[in-house]
Amino acid sequence: MTDNSPLSRRTFLQQAALGGVALTGIGGILYSKQAPAIVTSDSVRPMANWGLQIGDVIDGRAIVWSRADRPARMIVEWSLDETFKRSKKIRGPHALEVSDFTSRIDLTRLPDDSEIFVRVSYQDLDSGRATSEPLVGQFRTPPSRRRDIRFVWSGDTAGQGWGIDLGFGGMKIYEAMRQVRPDFFIHSGDTIYADGPMVEHVNDAAGNLIWTNAFLDEVPEKLKVAETLHEYRRNHLYNRYDTNIQRFSAEVPQIWQWDDHEVTNNWSDSKVLDARYTEKRIQTLTARATRAFLEHSPMRWYNQAEEERIYRHIPYGRDLDVFVIDMRSYRGPNSHNLQVESSADTAFLGKPQLEWLKQKLKDSRTTWKVIAADMPLGVHIPDGTDEQGRAKWEGPANGNDGPASGRELEIAELLRFIKREDIRNIVWLTADVHYCAAHYYDPNKAVFQDFAPFWEFVAGPLNSGSFGPNAMDKTFGPQVIFQKAPPAANTPPNGGFQFFGQIDIDEHSKVLSVALKDLNGTKVFGKQLEPRPNKGDHDRWD
Repeated sequence: MTDNSPLSRRTFLQQAALGGVALTGIGGILYSKQAPAIVTSDSVRPMANWGLQIGDVIDGRAIVWSRADRPARMIVEWSLDETFKRSKKIRGPHALEVSDFTSRIDLTRLPDDSEIFVRVSYQDLDSGRATSEPLVGQFRTPPSRRRDIRFVWSGDTAGQGWGIDLGFGGMKIYEAMRQVRPDFFIHSGDTIYADGPMVEHVNDAAGNLIWTNAFLDEVPEKLKVAETLHEYRRNHLYNRYDTNIQRFSAEVPQIWQWDDHEVTNNWSDSKVLDARYTEKRIQTLTARATRAFLEHSPMRWYNQAEEERIYRHIPYGRDLDVFVIDMRSYRGPNSHNLQVESSADTAFLGKPQLEWLKQKLKDSRTTWKVIAADMPLGVHIPDGTDEQGRAKWEGPANGNDGPASGRELEIAELLRFIKREDIRNIVWLTADVHYCAAHYYDPNKAVFQDFAPFWEFVAGPLNSGSFGPNAMDKTFGPQVIFQKAPPAANTPPNGGFQFFGQIDIDEHSKVLSVALKDLNGTKVFGKQLEPRPNKGDHDRWD
């Protein structure tokens, strides 16, 4: 991919380290050495020890997120000049206890296809004169004209008790993703594991030490399942102690979605909580978890009409639209999933979101339409049994290998609509199942056949136990073209089965290239997809 930027991200950070930025603080956060407004004791100066995040970058806009250690006011500067000699300073919101001292600013009127340098600091609320050491970051805005685009995706961070092992190098897959210098990153869900307590030392069956979880003294809330709002917040904060995540999020804009572990495993309204929980009301846990997720995610909050809405559209130039969907918030209860008619019990995306997605896909004029899903469509994901002894299901697939039923009814409606409207160049990206795979959905191999063929690519986990592979459901005819999974369930991150996906779109041919990569950034699978002109383009590109 051609780098047309005047100063690469890596060069910026290297030069900054030589000429005014120090790798100091928790895990190596990038701090500017520029003197604060008033030289004061560190005891009265706010600190921002968890770095910054850039999120939901669209035309002319970007979210800048950070967190203070005490009540303070956020100040953000942005510039096209890495020295910040010409910059715009924005007086941001207060970081208060009510938001877990997190704060964000939505930068606006940013120039297209430009390197943006940002600097974040906090002013104390006692005198308003003691200022934190500034954090620095950099990102690139979307193009108005065509250029090469690169992004990465994956999911599942700090799951199954595998946290930050400093001896292993921490969550170093984030560094592997940073090294490919993507335009942005899609976190496909399970951004935390609120139901995954950690212990300091993990031994194998023979008693050999295989993993050491750091920072449990700083975040003791990780020793139990999250139930209170404070505990959910600390689960998010734990990940930000990792050096790799801090550096990654200072350079790579993120697009977050959620799945189940932000609340608890396989949650829906029918969830029965186990003996680890003293709070037995799943709706109460969901409310607390939602608040913590929204506070700590670098996403642009929706409007007052539906302020907790997560599904959204991220346009990125003339060749890419990203549709971030939410397969968790509007679903009916996990059940046997074999209902033959649509009802509240078969809801998965929910009617409003489904109609939104259909209309957005129909309206899109970009070359590629990526649907960022938090779960795969055709993979068996079981969830125990119901009172009648019938298998329950977590995802759309129901193990029936027959006509669409249960949650598959919504998926069938969407796929039928896409075919009827002749909406082209749709690719599904997801995570969730803790292995990587390439699935080709072929109507000629399917029971339900009223759809156009499409690809689904699965990547993950980022830093969790590895599992799989899972069985496939035949309703929509998925063909397993590639998959790579560990030899044993819950293989730790140092077992080598952590994966992310990379997408490259060529500005000239518009070919979309997919690469599935491992922990070290080595490609384990690749596929090139040729685009078709959009309906109405008269078989030519505009």
